Amino acid sequence: MISYTHQINYYETDKMGITHHSNYLRFMEEARIYFLDKIGWSYAKMEEVGLYSPVLSVTCEYKKTTTFPDILRIDVEVQKLKGLKMEIAYKMYVGDNLVTTASSSHAFFDKNQTPVFLEKKYPELYKVLQEHLIKQE
Repeated sequence: MISYTHQINYYETDKMGITHHSNYLRFMEEARIYFLDKIGWSYAKMEEVGLYSPVLSVTCEYKKTTTFPDILRIDVEVQKLKGLKMEIAYKMYVGDNLVTTASSSHAFFDKNQTPVFLEKKYPELYKVLQEHLIKQE
């Protein structure tokens, strides 16, 4: 698991002072980019080798509100890794309080939009993603 932190900005809140729900998608992207940087496969590196990973779907469950100037810790792990797809899990905390759980699903394509089987074409990336796979019980 890799953790990323984001301080809630005033402009990310609504009239009630609560973080607007749409911002959590941006927080997930920030955390995902940070995660990939930390495992040695930044978006820039992926694009350099001709690999792209678009978002297929997103889920988000809000458990508690956040407000300015909360510090949001986002724990990132690979939830599923099969064939052409990957799912990333996010758990967001303020202090010890779980405030949001979320996930994003991704595919892998080359620059010609041809699906890529990661394990065959980029085994080193596949291996490092497997190392961050949530242990299934």
